[in-house]
Amino acid sequence: MKGYVVYDSAYGNTKAVAEAVVEGLKPLGAAAVSVTDFNPQNLEEDDLLVVGSPINGWRPTPKITELLAQLGGDKLKGINAAAFDTRVRFFIHGDAAKKITKLLREGGANIISDPTPFYVQGTEGPLRSGELEKAASWAKKLATALERKATP
Repeated sequence: MKGYVVYDSAYGNTKAVAEAVVEGLKPLGAAAVSVTDFNPQNLEEDDLLVVGSPINGWRPTPKITELLAQLGGDKLKGINAAAFDTRVRFFIHGDAAKKITKLLREGGANIISDPTPFYVQGTEGPLRSGELEKAASWAKKLATALERKATP
């Protein structure tokens, strides 16, 4: 089993979260990969695919949306998946992680976590205090979910 944390990042905040998630997934040998460098053909059954995006116009970025469109039609069958987004804390905002999760599920992925937000200060960031620690903790929960799935 391999782990891929695929992200798109406008100001580096989503990339920083992706790298923190990878730290928490070290036992899996996970790698943070920019959406432009990710090769979906490397995915194999039981791999972990974590997808992250900043909220862009109330949804994931076009690059993330395009990737997920390519992975539709049960191309993710047998793949474990989770999604996150980076966002500004407002009383009203988009929810890219929820939309990513829906697209992953439609592609046949086994969703192992609720969509998870990470917060930035202002449009360009930086990340709010404690968000990288939250990302590492979330990654450990993902690893635990995978362990439970693997144990009969």
